[in-house]
Amino acid sequence: MLSRRLLLASAGPILAGCASSPRTVPAAVAAPVAPVAAPVPTPAPVTTIAASPDQVVADAAGFDTFLVGLRADARRAGVSQATVQRALGSVRPLARVLELDRKQPEGVLSWEQYRDRIVSQTRIENGRRAYAENRALLESIQGRYGVSPRVIVAIWGMETNYGTNTGGFNVVEALATLAWEGRRAAFFKGELISALRIIDAGHVTAEGMRGSWAGAMGHPQFMPTSFERLAVDFDGDGRKDIWGSRADALGSIANYLARSGWQTDKGWAMEARPPAGFDIERVDTESRRSMAEWARMGWRRADGSPLPATDTEASLAVPTRSSGQVFLGLPNLRVIRRYNSPMNYGLAVGLLADKVA
Repeated sequence: MLSRRLLLASAGPILAGCASSPRTVPAAVAAPVAPVAAPVPTPAPVTTIAASPDQVVADAAGFDTFLVGLRADARRAGVSQATVQRALGSVRPLARVLELDRKQPEGVLSWEQYRDRIVSQTRIENGRRAYAENRALLESIQGRYGVSPRVIVAIWGMETNYGTNTGGFNVVEALATLAWEGRRAAFFKGELISALRIIDAGHVTAEGMRGSWAGAMGHPQFMPTSFERLAVDFDGDGRKDIWGSRADALGSIANYLARSGWQTDKGWAMEARPPAGFDIERVDTESRRSMAEWARMGWRRADGSPLPATDTEASLAVPTRSSGQVFLGLPNLRVIRRYNSPMNYGLAVGLLADKVA
């Protein structure tokens, strides 16, 4: 949920939010979940970098001293001594996490490339299957939160391919690694303390808290601070289990969107055809106008038919690195982008949701 967020180019990674990739972490309802932290000094290079997610850094000078301070900070944050010892007793820094944190993006996709890879026929078919298999649950979630089931499924598909790729890293070790030596150590330390509180509350064991290299967890890829604010116990078993309970995972996605201002029975966007003279490089994406006003300005649906003559407000939504496709974004598109901020992510969620349904 990276706006909850790690750095992510607007359409950069092939799959925004994929558990095995750097992802943008969902934003908090009232404020971003991952505010940009102040830069930290670059530490001395480590001597071992490896592909295995469980291989530790060979030269981890200073890590034990870091752990002493971390244990004290966790206790001051209210985490029990038993949890501190159990979760941090044998933790070591992970070489693969540092490798991924340091790795520079290898290039970016155009909107059309990103759209076609994300909203693929395979993902659409898997989404339809996931929708059908969980229809009763999704309808129950919609009844409580008012959020469209197809959008819930689309976000689930975007984040973890419908729960099949939730990440293979031990979240405590990954966050401890980044809090010790990462580029945003202060941010990750806060996420680590939050993760320890989640374990202490009994929602998951330290061993069962698995996720991405950057700490995004479970089916919805919540960062720990997002979990504390927005995860729900939808199945009523006393635990908020976004790893093993589809009810809790999908209910938590819906709660996130509802708390972010989801408007029931409102659309997310409409692909549109601009009037003559439109310059995609000089677009005002901030101004909001009614659909009727956009129509008076010469805008039409993508197929050339008239826009609905309503007072529904919309703003221009232009994909990053688009060769011409443009949308009129409705309020729910802004809500989707609070889950993950890049415009291309929000538009891809909407397109996938339409195909899934």
